[in-house]
Amino acid sequence: MDGFIGFVEWVGEPGAAALLGALTGGIFGVAAQRSRFCLRAATVEFARGRMGDRVAVWLLTFSTALVWVQAGRLLGWIDTDEARMMAVPGSWSGAIIGGLTFGIGMVLARGCSGRLLVLAASGNLRSVVSGLIFAVTAQMSLSGHLAPLRDYLAGLWITSGGRNLDLLTAAGLPEWSGLVIGLLTALLALGLSAQNHIGAGRLIFASGVGFAVALGWALTSALAQVAFDPVQIESATFTGPSARMLMFFLDRASVLEFDIGLVAGVFGGAMLAAAVGGEMRLQAFDDAATMRRAMIGAALMGFGGMLAGGCAIGAGVTGGSIFAGTAWLALFSMWVGAVLTDVLTDQRRMSALA
Repeated sequence: MDGFIGFVEWVGEPGAAALLGALTGGIFGVAAQRSRFCLRAATVEFARGRMGDRVAVWLLTFSTALVWVQAGRLLGWIDTDEARMMAVPGSWSGAIIGGLTFGIGMVLARGCSGRLLVLAASGNLRSVVSGLIFAVTAQMSLSGHLAPLRDYLAGLWITSGGRNLDLLTAAGLPEWSGLVIGLLTALLALGLSAQNHIGAGRLIFASGVGFAVALGWALTSALAQVAFDPVQIESATFTGPSARMLMFFLDRASVLEFDIGLVAGVFGGAMLAAAVGGEMRLQAFDDAATMRRAMIGAALMGFGGMLAGGCAIGAGVTGGSIFAGTAWLALFSMWVGAVLTDVLTDQRRMSALA
């Protein structure tokens, strides 16, 4: 701990937060690029009646995050009680409406916000355009013209007691039950991975995405213990950070923070992984219709993610790993929105062409 304190004093608290975010993001970016982790791909696979490699990779990432975070919580390394997502009221209505909206958007855009950032780093110009629209819409939903609508919808139904709901506590389960749930989910993921003949390398990288989420929780918890100014305990998410990264470049008064380092780290890590793997290539939209669809999807994700309190990563994995009630509801709603969108759009179009 003395070495960590010395590091924080040397670079300053804002610089330390940004560097810790970059470390978390770098690991996330490399692992996500190599494992091809994507919630959109998993939901589409599920919607088409398959439990294939995409579902297996998602389950492995999710279970790894559960195991590491809950183990860190039991060991006192991660303070989930003071995590930003838990310390403020959550919105049930926001989780439902925002989750459904985000799920629809990620199918239309052909990737969730985190996946768009990873693809953009490998030269995918479609993801660059969609990512910029996502970030702008997220910022509009945070403090711009869409903020009143977001506030209204979020305020329809909020959690009681001035905090988010801890599902384990609400269910009366012991502290170690979260770790058990994570281990059981991991066994399911490994069984599904074996069934789909997923190689060891991809399994390791899929686990790396979940580990990065746990690392973010642990690093911000450690920083909060030694910092003079209050520090938000958080981890990987891309709705708010994308908006803040946008403003960091547009507003000279912006300061370094964990979110800024996170986005930069993911982009840099994914670019490095794509370059080493020989997967750097420029890709554009196929036609105008595909571009319109992606732009609409990105905008829906920007608003939906901000309303839901997180994106497919922020709510789906990061929030899910600490058993935040609204995060689990948002994740469920994302799955529902994505599955219905695939059934009603892509599958119907494929049937018409058959």
